[in-house]
Amino acid sequence: MSRSIQDVARLAGVSSRTLRHYDRIGLLPPSGTGHGGLRHYDDGAIRRLQRILLLRDLGLPLAEIADVLDAQTDETTALRRHLDVLHDERRRIDRQIASVGRTLTALTERRPIMAEEMLDGFDHTQYREEVTERWGADAYAASDAWWRGLGAEGQSAWKARADALGRAWSEAAARGVDPTSDEGQALAARHAEWLGSIPGTPGSDVGRPPKEYVVGLAEMYVADERFAANYGGVEGATFVRDALVAYAEREL
Repeated sequence: MSRSIQDVARLAGVSSRTLRHYDRIGLLPPSGTGHGGLRHYDDGAIRRLQRILLLRDLGLPLAEIADVLDAQTDETTALRRHLDVLHDERRRIDRQIASVGRTLTALTERRPIMAEEMLDGFDHTQYREEVTERWGADAYAASDAWWRGLGAEGQSAWKARADALGRAWSEAAARGVDPTSDEGQALAARHAEWLGSIPGTPGSDVGRPPKEYVVGLAEMYVADERFAANYGGVEGATFVRDALVAYAEREL
């Protein structure tokens, strides 16, 4: 069963013009065209639109969404990952809702409330001690000031960019991509660019992380299970490490 462009636009809460734009840039071709060039979309196209809207809501630019979808050849796995992200976001928002509710109750009842209760779900500084120990207080202070300065929209967009990069790494590892191949090295270059964009980190002043920093992080991705989890476990993190080390040796 296929739907007309008007039906799909109405159901998705977007305009027909948006869907035509997605077609022009190759992001969402219609399944077919009818009388007068009217676009139609089947279930597969609508599933792709669902994923586009999910990634767009995470703040990804359309060009990066196209890259992510092209890399995600297994729809079922991709949708499970989307679902995991949504569940994580819902848990975070649930904590924030509960936190604001507790604050409002305390305010109306004129009773004190612990700061920990008010800020549950909002903390981004849980790694402060570790960052300070590894790279110094100045690095933490600069990064913290930059993060706060992004605002909610900027933070969401940055998280989405990081999540997309992590998914691209995991998917490449799952497909058995050679870490020294063009694809593996393109991911490593993208990762290095991302690292260089974070104020306070080594090389951020020139937008180019030094070789030692990249290699050290790459080794930590494998050694620290918290980081390895971002890439699907030790096997995925090993792929990331090997690609980054090869890139650092050649380019940095």
